[in-house]
Amino acid sequence: MKKRKLPFRLTTAALLSASAVLLIGSTVGSARAALTYYSETYGAQVSVSRIGVSLLENGEAVSYRDYEENGQWREASGELLGHLREEEIVPGKSYDEAISVSNSGSIDSYVRVILKKSWTDSEGNTDTNLSPDLIGLNFTEGNGWIIDEDASTAERTVLYYTGILPAGETTPALSDTIRIDPAVADKVEETTSTDENGYQTITFTYAYDGYTFELEAEVQAVQTHNAQDAVKSAWGVDVDVAADGTISLR
Repeated sequence: MKKRKLPFRLTTAALLSASAVLLIGSTVGSARAALTYYSETYGAQVSVSRIGVSLLENGEAVSYRDYEENGQWREASGELLGHLREEEIVPGKSYDEAISVSNSGSIDSYVRVILKKSWTDSEGNTDTNLSPDLIGLNFTEGNGWIIDEDASTAERTVLYYTGILPAGETTPALSDTIRIDPAVADKVEETTSTDENGYQTITFTYAYDGYTFELEAEVQAVQTHNAQDAVKSAWGVDVDVAADGTISLR
């Protein structure tokens, strides 16, 4: 009997992005990032609304986008799952994958994260016939993160951090581990061939053999001033804002 092994090639070419939205007012864009205040006795220029956000994986920044001035951004995109590059991924085994967000700007913000999971073949093409549900990112509970169930699918999960994220602070991790479901071995095709001597060879071909699983994350930030209108304008969702600044989805 000939049985094919079930390897998992793990490439980490999936880029993640950190995007930010600057909303000083409903009709004012990022060019108005500096305001000048005057009095009878002195003049001073104050830089405001320097919004910025970074995506962290296991405590390390892998991507960031920070507004500087005059419409300029300081940004870089990295890769997730780099710490698993040399691993032979074993179905059923959990691996550390703590994703969090840092406010790398100078103003308090609300943040959300959009996660995407997929399987790709050896040529980098996404195969929608393979289930992203088998890529199990374990979400933590009771730490301020909520999932927008209405906007989420098997491939895409949208999460909001409900509290205000102060400048320089980092959210709790929204996840802690990632795991490939052992059910990947269940999707298998069995074929039998007979040679000229009448001996039979049974071959098992696994649907996920040779495929790569990918995790992509995008983090977004919006100002806390005029929160309901800012969130609606930036993200297209309606929220209620409590007295302490906590938001909840309607």
